[in-house]
Amino acid sequence: MAPPTDPLVIEAFTYLALSLCLVAFRVYCQSRNGGLGNIRADDYLMILAMLPLTVETCLSYTVGMMYHGLANNNMTDAERAALSPDSTEYKNRVGGSKNQIIGWSVYTTTVWMIKLSMCAFYSRLTTGLTVYKVRVWLGYTLIIVTYVACIASILFSCVPFHKLWQINPNPGNICQPAVNRVNIFISLSSDLLTNLYLLVIPVSLILNTHISNIKKMSILILFSGGILIIAAGVLRCVLILQDDNKGPREGATWAVRESFVAVVMTNMPMTWGFLRQKLRPYFGPGLAKSSSQSRRFKASPEPGYRMQLTDQTLRDKPSRATILTEVTHTTHHTRNEVYVHSRQGSSDEILQQAAPIGGIRKDVEVIITSDARGSERYPTSRLRGHV
Repeated sequence: MAPPTDPLVIEAFTYLALSLCLVAFRVYCQSRNGGLGNIRADDYLMILAMLPLTVETCLSYTVGMMYHGLANNNMTDAERAALSPDSTEYKNRVGGSKNQIIGWSVYTTTVWMIKLSMCAFYSRLTTGLTVYKVRVWLGYTLIIVTYVACIASILFSCVPFHKLWQINPNPGNICQPAVNRVNIFISLSSDLLTNLYLLVIPVSLILNTHISNIKKMSILILFSGGILIIAAGVLRCVLILQDDNKGPREGATWAVRESFVAVVMTNMPMTWGFLRQKLRPYFGPGLAKSSSQSRRFKASPEPGYRMQLTDQTLRDKPSRATILTEVTHTTHHTRNEVYVHSRQGSSDEILQQAAPIGGIRKDVEVIITSDARGSERYPTSRLRGHV
């Protein structure tokens, strides 16, 4: 039996703890201004994904600790015939095979729920943009169809069902859940297809924005985590196919690793705005806005953005801004500045070009009211925008 200090077990539960902390941090970032009412569908889906992730981690533990990495694969016909049904190894192989069936199903559910959460975030991000809404809905369809295909492959590729844990006679590769090549190829191709599609949506959106190339690159990097998820998924399948003996353990371990990478990469865009705001005092100009933007509304104010109100600013004509998402702002007043919050999360740097996309135009009005402080009084400033 593997010792309690098995490094793979420690690794798996460390990933789980970090994932739970990261999702909790995401919820905090989303609710810090509007309370729990500011939690959106994509946030709830990410929270819900932690349930199968927890089960997946526990299953990766049982693969090694209870069943010693055994399943109904990697046996010769002679070994199968000689193995007694009353032996411990026989029971471990049967139990390990059943564990693999559940593990593959839970892994698929975890990763696809994370994909669904990301697609829901894109749906919120593209509010009012018909062209992109169609792409997002195609993303929903693709995720659902590929999920059904993966689960059907896991559960119904081997008939009758009980052959999935059959030891003798040899049930064949298609009935060996730990190394079933049909499951591996369908899972890998579906994973690649959905991740690439979910990567295309923000890339096409960002390339059409009216921001500097440097900012485009930084946002593209932020949304390109799907590349790392793809790499983890490919590596997982390759390692399983390379070694039938270690396949069950390797598959369970890399399933947890891939899920962890998916959690990290899909939560970064939602938490980066808050992190950038907090890191500015330490990294200075690298995370700061230009001076011209800090003085006037040259672009839409981002969440956590602090603007200095001067007499000249308030006398200027209202600036035109292009705002990607539907925005609801609240303001907190200090003596000479307004602190603007957005209820739409942290993806705040994507500013669509002035030309409407797909004939869709949405007028958004942000009203900054004033109050009197001592002998000074601040008038009302008004900002209008469209997409």
